Amino acid sequence: GSILQDRRTLRGGRDMRRDHRRSIVGVHLALILLLLGAQFVVPPFHRTMVTRIMILTTYTMGYNLLLGYTGLMSLGHAMFFASGMYTTGLTVFYLGFGAPAALVAGLLASVLMSTLTGLITLRTTGASFLVITMMFSQAFHLATLYFNKFTMGDQGFILSGRLRPLRLGTVELAFSDPVFKYNLALVLFALFLMMSVWLIGSPIGRILVGVRENEERTRLLGYNTFNYKLLSLIISGSLSGVAGSVYALTFSYVGSSFASIIYSIYPLLWTLLGGAGTTIGPFVGTAVMAFVVDIASGLTSSYLFAVGAVLIILILWFPSGVIGGIRSRWVRWLP
Repeated sequence: GSILQDRRTLRGGRDMRRDHRRSIVGVHLALILLLLGAQFVVPPFHRTMVTRIMILTTYTMGYNLLLGYTGLMSLGHAMFFASGMYTTGLTVFYLGFGAPAALVAGLLASVLMSTLTGLITLRTTGASFLVITMMFSQAFHLATLYFNKFTMGDQGFILSGRLRPLRLGTVELAFSDPVFKYNLALVLFALFLMMSVWLIGSPIGRILVGVRENEERTRLLGYNTFNYKLLSLIISGSLSGVAGSVYALTFSYVGSSFASIIYSIYPLLWTLLGGAGTTIGPFVGTAVMAFVVDIASGLTSSYLFAVGAVLIILILWFPSGVIGGIRSRWVRWLP
């Protein structure tokens, strides 16, 4: 009797996990379909805004992998975002690369940058890691200003005249077309979102969470925690770099402000606001901030006070972020 009961319990647990897996995929696909349909109803200005939100969400997803799932807080992600952006921009501007080749160049640059950064910074932890990543990022920002003969410094440079349309068979897709921009951002967003869901559910994802929860115990179980942290940083930096590359192609602009400290603070803020360690959190955090700034700046010139007030209210209401709060109170199975 007790063996039969155990089997039933085991089968019940398996069925529940399968149902949760279906629900998780369903929720994420619903969000992608919602954004796919949104382009037909939102006005042109807001369509551009949603395009920007989707690209910056992919940047935040990269950051969230490091902070939310591996437990490493960095203030150097602007360096990865800008390395992808600058490599793509400079190869288009000076070398006449097409968009696909420039995108691959941006990805390779961010992989290289995050690998080198990881090998040096991951020898430290906690506040030391935070400070060293910030120093690296600031050095990169200063380099974009120092080599202004090529980078045009603060002023930046525009790609619109040099960026060739993308050809898919007989179809020609121009980067100046808002509909193409929106759908390019959506493809990037959908790809990264589903990849995040897969990664978090995979054995690697579970080991990263183990490192976050108790690195010593994970090490005692026989895992090389340094290698897993390095892998997490490389994936995180690469996602951020691709987001930077697509941002450069979509908005045809590259400038040193994207390498500044504020662009390292943004993903941290958006991740905490949406919910660190949740897959939909980065989107919610980025979208909420974008719309709050948009609405508040339209109402008052001292809109930053309004933004601050909204942030304080949200953090008091949802200490673990909006999606983190929803997960802990109502929907336990959310990843």
